[in-house]
Amino acid sequence: MKYLTTFAYALLAGLAISIGGAAFLASDSRAVGAALFSVGLFAVCTLGLNLFTGKICYALDNPPAYLGNCGLIWLGNLAGAFLAGAAFRATRLTGLAEKAAEVSAGKLADSPGSIFILAVFCNVLIYLAVESYRSNPHELGKYLGLFLGVAVFVAVGLEHCVANMFYFTMGGAWSPKAVGYLFLMSLGNAAGGLLFPLCKKLKQQSE
Repeated sequence: MKYLTTFAYALLAGLAISIGGAAFLASDSRAVGAALFSVGLFAVCTLGLNLFTGKICYALDNPPAYLGNCGLIWLGNLAGAFLAGAAFRATRLTGLAEKAAEVSAGKLADSPGSIFILAVFCNVLIYLAVESYRSNPHELGKYLGLFLGVAVFVAVGLEHCVANMFYFTMGGAWSPKAVGYLFLMSLGNAAGGLLFPLCKKLKQQSE
């Protein structure tokens, strides 16, 4: 039952991020789209859903079995993003599918090194956003940190593996290369999410 709940909450997180992705695709302004995308992480944090890019940031604070839990969450996120993308493709919003195909093509034309680096920077921002929500004592600060972390990574064009699960599905862009790039993005997100926690842990050990 525990694993089923974990997977279900991960699936819902994939749906939430996909709604944010759809809002980004629907906007003619990149800045506005980046701001609207933040609804996805807002839903994840306020509803306590399971998002891989957020959960992986706390791997150093948990036993090794936690990594298996993160793997299950990744699969749930994929299921949610795939369902959302397939559902949107079945609607009249064909323009979103065309834009998702363009976005996906740009990502798949990039080099592996670039993809990895952009994924690392993405999850540095996700960690800051989630940690702000978890730890900032001021209500405004909690949500401002959440909003800025997401809006900045989307505006810059950094790589978020769960958002890309949705874009690849919405744009009909799945291929062996897309799968490989998705794993590369996930590794980059994991590395970026663990960067600040690792530095913090090393600092604590040296004191």
